[in-house]
Amino acid sequence: MTQEKDVWVSTACAKINLGLKVIGRMPGGYHELETGFCFIDWNDQLEVSHDSVTTVTSEGLEIPAGKDNLIVRAAEAFRKATGTRNHYRVQVQKKIPLGAGLGGGSADAAAMLRILNKMEQAGLSDEELTGIGAALGSDIPVMIAGKTGIGTGTGTTLQFLPIQPRAWIVTVYPGFESSTAEAYAHCMPTGTPDISLEKILTGFNPDEWRYLIDNDLEPAVIPRFPLIGNMKDQFYDMGAVFASMSGSGSSVFGFFEQEFVALDAYHYFVQNNYKTNITGPGFKPDIGVYRR
Repeated sequence: MTQEKDVWVSTACAKINLGLKVIGRMPGGYHELETGFCFIDWNDQLEVSHDSVTTVTSEGLEIPAGKDNLIVRAAEAFRKATGTRNHYRVQVQKKIPLGAGLGGGSADAAAMLRILNKMEQAGLSDEELTGIGAALGSDIPVMIAGKTGIGTGTGTTLQFLPIQPRAWIVTVYPGFESSTAEAYAHCMPTGTPDISLEKILTGFNPDEWRYLIDNDLEPAVIPRFPLIGNMKDQFYDMGAVFASMSGSGSSVFGFFEQEFVALDAYHYFVQNNYKTNITGPGFKPDIGVYRR
């Protein structure tokens, strides 16, 4: 099989945020953050091969076209960083909803960078890939690493910690997008927290997080989209030990200690025609790149 016909594949897993503290505003429209990252088994699949021009097509959900597509931008950034002139045909099995606070676009870009690094035998380290990805989106570095941890600064400075919960995670997409830019524009920074997120996530159980962890973007988003707040309340009514909006929304997740309670919640939202995911305890994303 010639190189041009080789197909390289990788999985792009969604993330959820365990708390999101907006500490303050920074120059250039950025914000100083403190947030926890863990992963859920809601994923896209990328298949990449060489071609005469770079194109991206999707099955399942639609994705942005042209320069608005993070996969295209990741390919361009990789070419610039490595000097390669190759182009690629990218096929995406798109399942992660857009504008959902799940980092789907960032996960796809990170998978693209991992694939190109391997298929072009570029030999870039994770740190070098992270440097390329961080310029494209603040969630991309944690997606490249595929490890749980706490993000500070703009969210790109990572401290890796074993904070994937030993709980069942049910995540619901309410059917509409939430603008990240609008969420941050309307949020109120709350300053440095009294207790660090690291201490909470590593020293307290998830059933205590409800009283210790906030997503500071919720007050900016829920008044505009009350369904998000209603879903969060529903999770607690269904027996979740912790529930929150993820990132800037619109998705909401709940942690459950017992599988049957989580399944009841999952089936409730599915039966009400919401895109819903359930992830088992201790989930670890597969960030491997494979040649097919």
